[in-house]
Amino acid sequence: MRVALFITCVNDTLFPDTGKAVVTLLRRLGVDVDFPEAQTCCGQMHLNTGYRAEGVRLADRFVTVFRGYDAVVVPSGSCGAMVREQYPRLADGGAFPGAVAEAVADTVPHVYDLSEFLVDVLGVTDVGAYFPHRVTYHPTCHSLRGLRLGDRPRRLLEQVRGLELVPLAGAEECCGFGGTFAVKNPDISAAMCGDKVRNVLDTGAEVLCAADNSCLMHIGGTLTRQKAGVRVMHLAEILASTEPGDAREREESR
Repeated sequence: MRVALFITCVNDTLFPDTGKAVVTLLRRLGVDVDFPEAQTCCGQMHLNTGYRAEGVRLADRFVTVFRGYDAVVVPSGSCGAMVREQYPRLADGGAFPGAVAEAVADTVPHVYDLSEFLVDVLGVTDVGAYFPHRVTYHPTCHSLRGLRLGDRPRRLLEQVRGLELVPLAGAEECCGFGGTFAVKNPDISAAMCGDKVRNVLDTGAEVLCAADNSCLMHIGGTLTRQKAGVRVMHLAEILASTEPGDAREREESR
């Protein structure tokens, strides 16, 4: 199986440990992961802010780079939803010439969120992780409503040794980030995030987990300003965690 990692702009720029965690995790499960260095942005922020031509060019580049892989793993519900939902719409709307539209049709079905790839493609929920902490999970809007990940992330977390998974009240409510929404509507965004943070604190969790670092950045900023003492971690980083001294991890670190 030829598998590629699409790291996304936010992860590549601000959260590189998430990409490293994905590679560590997949290698542990026997998957050889390729990282095409020609990859760039998926074009989401361009299309969302009206720069359609620029977004179309980036979509063209994405399918050029990733066409031919059996699976493209994306550690971001936001960017994954962009590729899976918006690229076919652009193709149907005539945004691409015929050859690119064909590449879109060939590539999009092979794009998976990390949890989808683990549960649906590899058929595993126990990935050999160990994380002895109290954790609560926030299903981000794009992962919940765009990719419809359902309970896949929770099923993975439930199998992590030592982890206590606690429910989050109002889990399906938006955190208020929404990309440029937070910039254009800062007061509303901050109020929504405040509601989310109160619910997180009510759980007594040590760690807030999600599958989108953009939302974790937003919520984590408020938690930090409030000196709440709650860490935020991407799902991949928890699933990549193992017991100290694990022989496989020592081998990979050499």
